[in-house]
Amino acid sequence: MQGFGDAFAAAFGLIARLDADLVEIVGLSLQVSLTATLLACAIGFPLGAVLAVGRFPGRGALTVLVNALMGLPPVVVGLVVYLMLSRAGPLGALGLLYTPAAMIAAQTLLVVPIVAALTRQIVADLDAEYHETLRSMGAGAGARMRTLLWDGRLALTTAGLAGMGRALAEVGAVMIVGGNIDHVTRVMTTAIALETSRGELALALGLGMVLMVLSLALNALAMGARMGAARMAHA
Repeated sequence: MQGFGDAFAAAFGLIARLDADLVEIVGLSLQVSLTATLLACAIGFPLGAVLAVGRFPGRGALTVLVNALMGLPPVVVGLVVYLMLSRAGPLGALGLLYTPAAMIAAQTLLVVPIVAALTRQIVADLDAEYHETLRSMGAGAGARMRTLLWDGRLALTTAGLAGMGRALAEVGAVMIVGGNIDHVTRVMTTAIALETSRGELALALGLGMVLMVLSLALNALAMGARMGAARMAHA
């Protein structure tokens, strides 16, 4: 095992010279997590809007379910996706297990409840503010949802960024369905876990530093989006 000082120095060296393995792992992490976040937003935004504006039987139960799924253990999601994609599963013929596609599916399932729940709250707040105006204009439920989603686009950006942060930090589900295969499905979190267990701290620390920088950047962007949304609301 490397000493801490040597490990930090080696980690900075890997980042400074853009080590090929580090760049490959970071690139795959961003590809998988960004794709999963975009898919989750495509599902979560309309779902959240429906829960906020729609009036239908079971709406309350569905809202409770979405909120509960925000805390769903990643390993459970990984197990479900594994069973679906395994050879004996209903989607086994697609051959997606231990591929980036399986990791995207698992992360999407994890992120959808977060995006949907945050969207529901944002759209519900906007609906309470503009309900009378939209009703006086004769807007139906569909038109209200589209209008409120557009009006809350900056605030909704924070929901997407929260989902992206969740996806990037996830390890359990992608380990199960991706297998942490070198040059195929190895992402930052799984690589950090593997390299640490092997006592190879340089790459683990380098990836940890990159992950921290990405997390800080996402939080800064989310804060900027919230401030922008607040300015628009008071304009």
